[in-house]
Amino acid sequence: MKLFPLALTLTMLPAGPLLADSFERDQALKLPDVLISANRQVEARNDSSAANTVFTREDIDRLQPDSVTDLLRRVPGVQVAQTGGRGSLPGVYIRGTQSAQSLVLVDGQRIGNSSSGDSNLQHINIEQVERVEVLRGSRSVIYGSDAIGGVIQIFTRRGGEPGLRPQLHVGVGSHQTWERSLGLSGGDEQTRFNLGASLDETAGIDRTHESYPSDADHDAYRNQSFSLSLSHALTENIEIGANVLDNRGKSEFDNPFGRFDLNTFESVQQQPYSEFDVSSVSSYVDARINDAWKSRIEFGHSENREKTFDKLSDERSVFNTYRDSVSWQNDLKLDERNSLILGGDWYEDRVNSSTAFDEDSRWNRAAFIQHRYQTDSFSTELGLRRDQNQQFGGQNSWSGTLTLPLNPDNEVLLTYSEGFRAPTFNDLYYPDFSNPDLKPETSKSYELQWRSQLTEDSRLEASLYRTDLQDAIIFGSNSRPENVASARINGLEAALKQDWFGWQSNLGLAIIDPRDRDTGHTLARRARRTLSLDVDRQFDRLGVGASWLAVSSSYDDLNNQHELGGYGLMGLRSSWELNREIKLELKVDNLLDKGYSRVLYSHEDSQYGYREESRSWLFGVTWTPEI
Repeated sequence: MKLFPLALTLTMLPAGPLLADSFERDQALKLPDVLISANRQVEARNDSSAANTVFTREDIDRLQPDSVTDLLRRVPGVQVAQTGGRGSLPGVYIRGTQSAQSLVLVDGQRIGNSSSGDSNLQHINIEQVERVEVLRGSRSVIYGSDAIGGVIQIFTRRGGEPGLRPQLHVGVGSHQTWERSLGLSGGDEQTRFNLGASLDETAGIDRTHESYPSDADHDAYRNQSFSLSLSHALTENIEIGANVLDNRGKSEFDNPFGRFDLNTFESVQQQPYSEFDVSSVSSYVDARINDAWKSRIEFGHSENREKTFDKLSDERSVFNTYRDSVSWQNDLKLDERNSLILGGDWYEDRVNSSTAFDEDSRWNRAAFIQHRYQTDSFSTELGLRRDQNQQFGGQNSWSGTLTLPLNPDNEVLLTYSEGFRAPTFNDLYYPDFSNPDLKPETSKSYELQWRSQLTEDSRLEASLYRTDLQDAIIFGSNSRPENVASARINGLEAALKQDWFGWQSNLGLAIIDPRDRDTGHTLARRARRTLSLDVDRQFDRLGVGASWLAVSSSYDDLNNQHELGGYGLMGLRSSWELNREIKLELKVDNLLDKGYSRVLYSHEDSQYGYREESRSWLFGVTWTPEI
């Protein structure tokens, strides 16, 4: 990794009187009713045109998820299909779109692998996360490529109150699982910081049915994580800062197909594992120029590195991708009713692999503008973005929203948005299996939202939407990718937050109909119906909670020949504050010991599912000493 120097930039910045509150964004990250990702600025959730879900650190501590993907299962319209327990590769489907058709950010930086399109969310350690924001629906006007289905943004831990606040967490659980983390946060009126490190280890589970004797072992996982956030107010108007996240470790997995031996032309058994490193670093300057003008410039670097080995042979492969980026955004308040966002982005992707790609780098630059007009009777939002890519040329993206308040407690939003996804390095340049003439995948989405404060203790947010995908990339009969597929996704999703006599409940429901427009078949690994429910209550120092996740059946293949059964999962959790410094936690996942899978594989003319974890438990102790 490398940090971008800011010293010269900072010495040239004006030091005159400005008006921004110090640490505005850091403070907002701890609040449940604000949103940052939709327009890259702090705004009230109710003012955003994006359908969204927000998890604060308080939510994460209450829900006790073991990973970011575990948290995402609770979002209406989001489905997660993993390939065998903790550390396994997940497919994340937002509103029925593919994983590569949704953008994943860490502190504003893209972390997706530019060769495969995977984001490697499974390696982001939840202990280093302050906040997760999920936007459902295209945001390509603001972010460009990949934001067709939506955006997932992860913010690393931030410093809180002035002074020093250390924290130590130790957890032990089933499958020989150990969690250890250590953190220190603090600061004063001018500077805030958070420093954290984690080590998670598990013996794992046997992810597949035995196809070779080597497959019968458990697939272990190890993750070492480090995070640092630092922000400093040069004046009451200018803030600078940096954020670092590094996750690295080792993940064992099964290959039920074996390795194809070119000498014998037969499949032979393997014991594969990978060494991974998913990291990002960013620095920024945030300034309020005057009452009407705020400006923010960010520099970023991210890496997604993976080496794959085989314990039974000398086989080895390397796929490393790197990305440098710069973004500049200006938020302008023109008058009481009109505001404007003006910005520009630049990033460059590079790949270094044991496979020799025909091209190993490309750049993308873009400019975007978005206007918002607001009155008491309605508001509008209109945006345009122009991307220029070294490989595929130019791409325009439009979006527009009309918001109609029906009364103080109800409003309706009508949205049209366009999106696109640039082909990956694998699609374009992989030797013998690529197509350099590919065009971007494109989408058009139409959405009707209803937001209602039903009662003082009950809020409903619902969306009815349609997404049309064109020029979708699939592998043709010549084993090369082609822009030939199209899809239509209709959906309904709803989120209901309700307080019942001290019990806090969050219900998420999604119904989708994702179809290939050419064949009429349901898109693979997309369940038509999902439901999630979390219920929690705090009794003085005792907290208790339960979760329920229900997923209907789906198909594992494009031809709808191989069906995956639906399933329901139940979990229980509790916490006990022994005193102001020590907290105990206990949770049980998959309480009913349900066997299920979301991905199939074939072996010797039989279909098997990648196993997911059976009943599991975790006990943890968190110590936060007062200094």
